[in-house]
Amino acid sequence: MASRDQVLDVLKTIADPAGGDIVSSGVMRALHVESGTVRFVMEIAPSQAPAYAAAQAKAEEALKALDGIDQVSIVLTGHSDTPPPDLKPSRPAAPKGPEKIPGVDHIIAIASGKGGVGKSTVSSNLAVALAQQGRRVGLLDADVYGPSQPRMLGVSGRPASPDGKTILPLRNHGVTMMSIGLMTNEDQAVVWRGPMLMGALQQMMMQVQWGALDVLLVDLPPGTGDVQMTLSQKAQVDGALIVSTPQDIALLDARKGIDMFNQLKVPIVGMVENMSTHVCSKCGHEEHIFGHGGVTAEAAKLGVPLLAEVPLDLQIRLSSDGGAPITASAPDSPQAKAFHRVASALVAQGVA
Repeated sequence: MASRDQVLDVLKTIADPAGGDIVSSGVMRALHVESGTVRFVMEIAPSQAPAYAAAQAKAEEALKALDGIDQVSIVLTGHSDTPPPDLKPSRPAAPKGPEKIPGVDHIIAIASGKGGVGKSTVSSNLAVALAQQGRRVGLLDADVYGPSQPRMLGVSGRPASPDGKTILPLRNHGVTMMSIGLMTNEDQAVVWRGPMLMGALQQMMMQVQWGALDVLLVDLPPGTGDVQMTLSQKAQVDGALIVSTPQDIALLDARKGIDMFNQLKVPIVGMVENMSTHVCSKCGHEEHIFGHGGVTAEAAKLGVPLLAEVPLDLQIRLSSDGGAPITASAPDSPQAKAFHRVASALVAQGVA
């Protein structure tokens, strides 16, 4: 069966009408090679569709000549802006409101205003802590540009699809998990624009066979962009958990994230102060490297609970890098207890 590299070699021989080949020019996106099927998108402007139709046909013919490739699907994003003459304008369908994900009782978005505050670390540890407290837990890694949950939860391999439509998620440490990182190579960048991001997120929400879950945690990318808006507008989100470090710059961005969820009518279920304090392993001296009390004050100002203060600790980092979050590798440790406090608070609120 032809490999991904062989498919790419063939596609590099297909000329791009604008110059070069369709791979090096960046026109070809979202390549997927599996079980004798090749699928990808050629992202072009509507006016370019006629020029690229020949390249589309040549690529399809060349790929079908490869050993083991029996199905090729190439989608041109360009389309005609002018409707056929006999097409009568009709009233657009009313947009659908947020929907429940089949089998999922509650959805909690885990968000931050800026990157690097440990949102994904909190997500993986919280998922394991909830599972240890008897909850049926799913974790959706929606940080499309920087998916880290496969590494943090020690999950590898590609999800199966028995019918070509439904995706079977993977599972470890009692957590059912899905991530775009399972669909790409670890060092492969995801170079997608907004519509492709939104389509991928909707697939991971609605086409994954999550099964019966008490709660689905969604690890969001930092910021206030397409993924956050799509999640809030397409799925019934029960609440958002905001992660921040204590320093003013992180809190400034966290406030923007909170304001976004307020505009989207998603309640804030609490805040977590990550990297709250550091205790020297040699002398026991405690130091507040990123300041202290900033998240506590912000939570009080907003009238939302501060669910935990998580220390800046080497073992938390080592455990996550090793594929077993601290709540899995050392569930009785003081570090793990901070995440268990968050889990217990969410259960008590009735959202997990």
